[in-house]
Amino acid sequence: MSDLDLITIGRSSVDLYGAQVGGRLEDMGSFDKYIGGSPTNIACGTARLGLKSAVITGVGNEHMGRFITEQLQREGVNTKGVKVDPDRLTALVLLGIRDEDQFPLIFYRENCADMGLTEDDIDPEFIKSARAIVATGTHLSNVQVEAATLKALKLARENGQQTALDIDYRPNLWGVAGHGDGESRFVESAEVTAKLQRSLHLFDLIVGTEEEFHIAGGSTDTIQALRAVRAVSGATLVCKRGADGAVAFTGDIPSSLDDGEAGRGFPIEVFNVLGAGDGFMSGLLKGWLDGSEWPVALKYANACGAFAVSRHGCTPAYPTLDELEFFFDRGMVQPDLRNDETLEQVHWASTRVTRSGSTWDHVRTFAFDHRSQLEEIPGYSTEKGAAFKELCLDAALTVSKGAEGYGILCDNRIGRSALHRASGSGLWIGRPTELPGSRPIEFEPELGKDFGQLREWARENVVKLLVFCHPSDTSETRALQEERVTRLFKAARRNGLEFLLEVIPSKVGPVDDETTSQLIQQFYNAGVYPDWWKLEPFKTEAAWANAVNAIEVNDPRTRGIVVLGLDAPEAELAKSFALAAKQPLVKGFAVGRTIFGDAARAWMKGDMTDADAVAQMSERFTRLCETWDKARENARLDCA
Repeated sequence: MSDLDLITIGRSSVDLYGAQVGGRLEDMGSFDKYIGGSPTNIACGTARLGLKSAVITGVGNEHMGRFITEQLQREGVNTKGVKVDPDRLTALVLLGIRDEDQFPLIFYRENCADMGLTEDDIDPEFIKSARAIVATGTHLSNVQVEAATLKALKLARENGQQTALDIDYRPNLWGVAGHGDGESRFVESAEVTAKLQRSLHLFDLIVGTEEEFHIAGGSTDTIQALRAVRAVSGATLVCKRGADGAVAFTGDIPSSLDDGEAGRGFPIEVFNVLGAGDGFMSGLLKGWLDGSEWPVALKYANACGAFAVSRHGCTPAYPTLDELEFFFDRGMVQPDLRNDETLEQVHWASTRVTRSGSTWDHVRTFAFDHRSQLEEIPGYSTEKGAAFKELCLDAALTVSKGAEGYGILCDNRIGRSALHRASGSGLWIGRPTELPGSRPIEFEPELGKDFGQLREWARENVVKLLVFCHPSDTSETRALQEERVTRLFKAARRNGLEFLLEVIPSKVGPVDDETTSQLIQQFYNAGVYPDWWKLEPFKTEAAWANAVNAIEVNDPRTRGIVVLGLDAPEAELAKSFALAAKQPLVKGFAVGRTIFGDAARAWMKGDMTDADAVAQMSERFTRLCETWDKARENARLDCA
């Protein structure tokens, strides 16, 4: 059995997508950064659909190259074939969406890293590890990378592996159009046609638009072009027809495209065609490698292409298998898929990945986002507060030792230096937004009145909001708080940030086994779908069961729950952990003053050194982690 389903080979890039839709590329004021390049997109798209994929490409030994490699890993793509080139820079592409027909783009690929691939970079054993090798046309345009691509294909043919080609014709990358013609999809060239036709016999599957088959077949008559390709290749030919779907030909080419095998199409609103072909190819490869009939494979392809056409970016637009199956089961509700809130929630929840790539199946969190509680300690000053939070971070890093499953809660007002230093450490990082103790909710001024400052947050920061609320709240209080929570939630989503909602009813009124579950349902009814919930430690299994059920019924794809500490003694926390750990949805804890309270009071007065403070907090955090891990293991054994 092969280790991989497919290996793609060819270009990779960092795509800088203009964030303003409808304007000229010249006038773009900001850009969103995505992974790009046809083979790279396809590797990610197929990985999202459950295939084991890899890519052979080149990246520079710099920040953008590391971004591509790390993002591939987050997407679940094998990166063994990614060559880090010490001499060349990673390719860049600038793109824009002018309207449904114009998508200006500029390729920055002069001597770029993926064009540095050579035959020596093709490892025969790595090639042999996959069921299929997928090539794209751009890397047949240059003698050196063509040689590397052909070596991989010939090895695959010798091994009896399947091979596929996405023609992916970009005239300017073949040197037959200028730098300013990046969006051009067809320029006639007898030289390009001849070069393509010399390698078409190497493929079992060839995929292209009508214009791409025109260049491969040397005719602007699509049927004649397909017949010319058929004359040199026995591959299944899949011709993409835009809004008319796609057709597959396994034998002789008939006199009409309508006579090919077709799959179900999806009449969606065109928003962005860039990357749609790679989405289509991902869905097609899923069906092809699963051995599906062509109408089924084409249904997958058309659906994946539809998702891509309806969203911003290339790889970020592609669906997961979970999302695709949801789409098929529920059906299409509206043609502008990006505005289908239910579908977008499934997309978000099934594609979100952390900067570290962790799934956060467990998260033990040292919470030192406290502000008012710290400011009330004798001896406190702004400078001391910032320095103490650095010590808290030191303690968290001492305990985590770079391993997954550890986190912090840290604010930006007092703890800014610690917050920024934590980025890239592998810690899960929650960042508070509410003014301490506010009810109804008031927000930290740093967010801006319209939450515009969220665009400056590090992408790994989780937006955390604490709400003091209760089912008995007046309708006015409830409406006001829900409106503010909803606005912040939507702002977090717009900025690609995960959202944690903490609800504390016990400070407002009496609680029973249904209090928190009622609040959870109220927020879902308001359209708020937190990635994380932070809940009080319940005293009964019924309360936990009610809360978990309320979450899972509304959002089966939630990240999970962390249980808070409320400054409880360690013995009391141990009891609450034991009860909470019985629920698989509870992923860990977020405890603060139990860990840092004594150290903060002594350190602020000058009665404790930095080293002693870190040591004490590390010891207490370690004990709580061990207590949680033991509670979770006991719960697992009880269920076994």
